[in-house]
Amino acid sequence: MGLDKGRALRTISYNLHEGRATVELAALASAHEVDALCLQECDTRRLPETVGPLVLAGATQRNRLGLALYYRPERLHAHGHELRPLRRSMHDRFLSPAHERLLAVRFEDLHDDGALLTLASIHTAPLSATNAMRRHQITEALGAIRAAAHGSSALVVGDFNYPWFASSLTRRLSDQGFQVSHSDLPTYVRKRFRGHFDFAISEGMDIESVRTLEQAGSDHLPVLVQSRVRAFVPARLMDRGCAGG
Repeated sequence: MGLDKGRALRTISYNLHEGRATVELAALASAHEVDALCLQECDTRRLPETVGPLVLAGATQRNRLGLALYYRPERLHAHGHELRPLRRSMHDRFLSPAHERLLAVRFEDLHDDGALLTLASIHTAPLSATNAMRRHQITEALGAIRAAAHGSSALVVGDFNYPWFASSLTRRLSDQGFQVSHSDLPTYVRKRFRGHFDFAISEGMDIESVRTLEQAGSDHLPVLVQSRVRAFVPARLMDRGCAGG
């Protein structure tokens, strides 16, 4: 049975805790009929090419804790991906290489009249860095995605390591035209910390829901985002922009 073409785009973000939760991915994708998986802390040397009906769009190569993105080709047509370094924190300098903290993939949504969007997986600096450093990394990442998107929509999900003073981040990004969406429950509940480490930032998207899911092998919980493209840009405009870049 094919997918309901009228349903929202379903994206899961999951920090795999140094690859330990990789074995959960197929069950997660199946249980929630996922269209995209945006992953952090992958062991990219051991990632499968497919996870159920999803195929690997791209992954970092040199990071100790990698990023990866899988998508459902029945719904999404990939137009290429970009790996991007962000400003390096002191943690990154001592534990290099850890500079590829953003993986963005441009897609055409075949179930939404060819609407264009960018999906991205991000992993900002850990709690040993300052919120100011993470804000700079987030702003840098969003600026790069916006510049390459040619007016199309974007959904950035991942481990932002920003559980405290998040309202300030939300206000700052709202002033720049972005929407921050947190899930219904905390996404990290172990050790001394508890809070929304993992969430979504979007532009030109209608966010229908953001829900924290159960987990087993990771210290983070996966987050399911259901969204729809609000700003429609035909695919041919993306092709022109890519050709000129």
